Amino acid sequence: MTTTWLTDAERAAWVRMAAVLELLPGVLDTQLRRDSGLTHFEYFTLAMLSEADRRTLRMTALAAQTNATLPRLSHVVRRLEGRGLVSRMPCPEDARATNARLTDDGWEAVRAAAPGHVAAVRDAVVDALTPTQIEQLTAITTAILQRIDPDGTMLDRS
Repeated sequence: MTTTWLTDAERAAWVRMAAVLELLPGVLDTQLRRDSGLTHFEYFTLAMLSEADRRTLRMTALAAQTNATLPRLSHVVRRLEGRGLVSRMPCPEDARATNARLTDDGWEAVRAAAPGHVAAVRDAVVDALTPTQIEQLTAITTAILQRIDPDGTMLDRS
């Protein structure tokens, strides 16, 4: 196998992207924990439920939308359930499946957390870019997602 090494420009772009991938989750997680008592993944889970029909999703669908394994999602949903933010119940269409539903308290939690989260996203990412760069970022991330998410699970959320 012949290795096609990165050019200096490609390496510079990759190193910076890798740095963003490492640092940005911590920035978002810190803000959400401080202001809302939620981890970024907990917030993301609540947000996906908040956008679902009747604020309810099968656990398998929620796992796909959050790019989580079922065991990880189950652990997080159990934690959210203990806080009264989510409830689980058998799926009426398939008794073997379980649904997760956002409770009224969960709805209030995600609504209360959203402004601070959006402000953090704006501060860390959006306001650092020009409108043209936002368009370019959308094009770049779409191209990458088409390669690494061929089923379009994550791309379909936008």
